Amino acid sequence: MAFKHIIDTVRCKGCGLCITVCPKEVLEISDKISTKGYFPAYQAHPENCIFCTACCIMCPDVAISIEKNDDEPDKT
Repeated sequence: MAFKHIIDTVRCKGCGLCITVCPKEVLEISDKISTKGYFPAYQAHPENCIFCTACCIMCPDVAISIEKNDDEPDKT
């Protein structure tokens, strides 16, 4: 099951803390600049997410939330 990371690119400063705590290396730093001049994190590998929410907890700017991807069929 894949999960969708919603990253508020206005709040994200690209500090990378979310990337370092992710046990599955789901997030990466973008090469695109946000409106505030930062390189925000983005979801590079959604299929690897285990919904541990470590990225959400670690984010000092509360810029990340995760929700179930409704496009994926439920395998239960």
